[in-house]
Amino acid sequence: MAKAIPSRSENYSEWYNELIKKANLAENSAVRGCMVIKPYGFAIWEKMQRALDDMFKETGHENAYFPLFIPKSFLSKEASHVEGFAKECAVVTHYRLKNAEDGSGVIVDPDAKLEEELIVRPTSETVIWSTYKNWIQSYRDLPLLINQWANVVRWEMRTRIFLRTTEFLWQEGHTAHATEAEAEAETRQMLDVYATFAEEWMALPVLRGHKTANERFAGAVDTQCIEALMQDGKALQAGTSHFLGQNFAKAFDVQFLSKENKLDYVWGTSWGVSTRLMGALIMAHSDDAGLVLPPKLAPIQVVIVPIYRNDEQLDALSEKLKPLVAELRKAGISVKYDDSDANKPGWKFAEYELRGVPVRLAMGGRDLENGTVELARRDLKTKETVPFDGLTERIKTLLDDIQQTIYERAKAFRADNTFRVDTKEEFEEQIEKGGFLLAHWDGTSETEEAIKEATKATIRCIPFDQEPEAGTDPFSGKPSQGRVVFARAY
Repeated sequence: MAKAIPSRSENYSEWYNELIKKANLAENSAVRGCMVIKPYGFAIWEKMQRALDDMFKETGHENAYFPLFIPKSFLSKEASHVEGFAKECAVVTHYRLKNAEDGSGVIVDPDAKLEEELIVRPTSETVIWSTYKNWIQSYRDLPLLINQWANVVRWEMRTRIFLRTTEFLWQEGHTAHATEAEAEAETRQMLDVYATFAEEWMALPVLRGHKTANERFAGAVDTQCIEALMQDGKALQAGTSHFLGQNFAKAFDVQFLSKENKLDYVWGTSWGVSTRLMGALIMAHSDDAGLVLPPKLAPIQVVIVPIYRNDEQLDALSEKLKPLVAELRKAGISVKYDDSDANKPGWKFAEYELRGVPVRLAMGGRDLENGTVELARRDLKTKETVPFDGLTERIKTLLDDIQQTIYERAKAFRADNTFRVDTKEEFEEQIEKGGFLLAHWDGTSETEEAIKEATKATIRCIPFDQEPEAGTDPFSGKPSQGRVVFARAY
């Protein structure tokens, strides 16, 4: 049978790590803290990329590419930005190696020291805004709507595949606008794009809101986020969009001539999601048997397994099933026809269940005689015998239903694990069990830090739809104007 994985209830962390390994998504590399994304895992990421890239282009953005290396002096130009990233930066100091005189191997050539150190990008605001200075002269050059797909490096001490790695893949959008209102609208628009992608493609319900000043992106005036709840009760930040004000424009002297013939600094935004979404996809939906993938992101949406005793029976089954494969592909459905003799059908069933294939079809000799096929759906782990005729339409409808069912299940889980708490005792008791906690907060950074220190919970967001509600902060005893979302988080 296919390789077993630990159960979520016994050891959620080990379940996650083993599932990634056994489902052939990714593995640790020879470089500490970095990962190798394997073909099946990368196929999921490619689907994410394709969907998001289409959404970006529909909103008027274009792709470009900027350097991996950033001069150290660039990071010094925006004070809060360098403070936020300084401890995570990988630094290039030399440009040449040479053989050691004692024959022990290669060493850094001390005579090849760079005049100015280069930072391996942790994020690209500085190098991009230094470029925008050359691209923007007047209001006719605005808005400038640029996205790049790239890798970044943040030197992490404690890593976990997909969730927190030293190097990861992402996209980062960087836009420039003539007015504050335009930049603020862009910030919200792109957060809504992320939320739509999460809910309609990942089947992942998310909360939308503002980050607190403590949790804000370094160099931003406002950070907006989408937050999701994983099955172990921890939160995961699934995407952020930042209103940069004129901070980076002033740091890099990016000015434009307005319609009124006045010189002014442009207004900026940046926004991004990363391969951390792969971790969210796994942890939000999968079960003890393996991956559960929403059909829109599944590399293989349907697998067809013929069950045969001999070559003659296989030929008869293939004659029936291969036209179905072509028909499904013509309908835009990704299909794998597995007639290999390397493993028995039972092994194949367990393996495709482990890999999260949404629909499995199996046909044997009796099915061939009866004009039927066994149809199994991964999300509910059910199977039924259905007529062979009309299968394409049935599967198209079924894939839509699976996508919606996975979303509704995750939404119900979030509802069941969202709690209103009013006292310190309720907060401390519930945070140990996990989930989103809706609690009053007095609005001060001091209280926020004290709660984090005492409970390891952070404010995940101040919801956009927060209703005014007078109350009392359960930790400080001070007045509060509304509830915010607390959780322990990845």
